[in-house]
Amino acid sequence: MIVILAGGTGSVKLVRGLAKITDDLSVISNVGDNIWFYGLYICPDIDTVTYGLAGILDEKRGWGVKDDTFFFLDQLAKMGQSSWFSLGDRDLATHVVRTSMMQSGKSLVEITDWMREKLAVRPRIIPATNNQVETRIQTDKGEMHLQEFWVKEKGLPSVTAVRYKGAKEAEPSTEAIDAIRKADKIIIAPANPVSSIGPIVALDGIRKELSKVRSRVVAVSPLIGQSAVSGPAVKYMKAAGLRSSPVGVAEFYRDFVGSMVISETDHEMAGQIRELGMQVYETNITMSDRQDEVRLGQYLLNIGSL
Repeated sequence: MIVILAGGTGSVKLVRGLAKITDDLSVISNVGDNIWFYGLYICPDIDTVTYGLAGILDEKRGWGVKDDTFFFLDQLAKMGQSSWFSLGDRDLATHVVRTSMMQSGKSLVEITDWMREKLAVRPRIIPATNNQVETRIQTDKGEMHLQEFWVKEKGLPSVTAVRYKGAKEAEPSTEAIDAIRKADKIIIAPANPVSSIGPIVALDGIRKELSKVRSRVVAVSPLIGQSAVSGPAVKYMKAAGLRSSPVGVAEFYRDFVGSMVISETDHEMAGQIRELGMQVYETNITMSDRQDEVRLGQYLLNIGSL
């Protein structure tokens, strides 16, 4: 059984690659970027992974449903309503159904499992918690939800701090804990360590379980040198007081990750990561196409026999 902790567009490629080569895959998904909007509960990271595995992801944007239309959003704008959060019409159906099911008493775990079955997705997709956790970004324009910062403000304000509202009170989902305990290998996707993986491991129960099986946990660096493969990882890492390099990622993960996969071009950093008590593996971590996704996935599954 393979478990991957995932969040954001940096994860879906590797999740997709692993799904092609293993029949027993569970995805523990970030919920920190979930947001109530238009009276609907929207789960961007859960939906991106679900759509990616279902083959309906808008890969150009990195989220939403491909070939979607936006008549709903256009009508909102005509009525003078805020339309910065771009929801397509097909995507909207997901949020309407999810919200309705929540109002009828279903948990986020139950709803997510039901949805992936409806879309014929084989791997399990498990929200890290059924409780609401919000990634909040402190900026020079004030504190705001992650989605406001990244979508509405286009990631432009200066970031001074990141916090996970509700994480201390939230209970990890039983299914997530169970998956970690049963996993033969746990992979940390090359996602933003602060905004995508951070909210998951901010749940004390999950971090403790990962630390117990640290030798089976392998993380893929989301950075090559000092640059993020995608997204605003560097901006968030600096705000969190982390070095913007694979070494900084390793320092953030050191208590629950036993092995780190870095780009072969970052060979000079391998020694510093080993000093943190981690095994280090070097390969091409760029995923430019489907073949790359499978190649990296297979490489990760082979770790331990390399």
